[in-house]
Amino acid sequence: MMMTDPDTKMSKPTPNALLRRLPLIAILSVAVIGAFTLRDYLSFETLAQNREALLAFRDANYLLTVGAFIAAYVVIVGFSLPGATIATLTGGFLFSTFPGVLFNVTAATIGAVLIFLAARWGLGEKLAAKMEGSEGAVKNIKDGIDENQWSVLFLIRLVPAVPFFVANLIPALVGVPLHRFVISTFFGIIPGGLVYTSVGAGLGEVFARGETPDLGIIFEPHILLPILGLAALAALPMVLKLFKKDA
Repeated sequence: MMMTDPDTKMSKPTPNALLRRLPLIAILSVAVIGAFTLRDYLSFETLAQNREALLAFRDANYLLTVGAFIAAYVVIVGFSLPGATIATLTGGFLFSTFPGVLFNVTAATIGAVLIFLAARWGLGEKLAAKMEGSEGAVKNIKDGIDENQWSVLFLIRLVPAVPFFVANLIPALVGVPLHRFVISTFFGIIPGGLVYTSVGAGLGEVFARGETPDLGIIFEPHILLPILGLAALAALPMVLKLFKKDA
């Protein structure tokens, strides 16, 4: 009688496991395709060329424009397509700084949640359980994140150097609850979103001068320092905990 190697059997992904990974696979596949096919379309030049048509459509169909804009922004973020920054600028251009920033932050949060759920459903729950049952450095990292979830979540949103896609994946892979992810994402991206939305609100003058917007404005000291101050405030609970442990 032929015996089956249990290790080999367990190493093969079950149909249910493959099904759970399909949303994440779909997101990654669309992201790769979009990176090569949509980069020239989701650009500042496209916005500049179509600005008058967009403004005319907004004036004639305001609510429809809001809904279509949010839906398009969710798709861009949810599938990690190129053009998230252009979408944020467009939100400011079409709807001014406010309510444009509200539309931008809401759409970005919904798109981030889609990535978070796909990653958690496909990999996160199993990986988080493995990390919880592990020992040594891996377990220490998991425990450190669990003890300081709010601080870590706000830090990865506030620090401009952390890519948005990475900030969506990490919480899913370490078992962060959905409500914490949503709250920290919505409020954590407001500072950066406000900066780029305000830049978008001034695009009319930029177009009139035939120039391009300064997307590096977020790294200007008068913008970056307040954001880093918020990041330091988010990290304060972790620092206080370290002092208490050492005391």
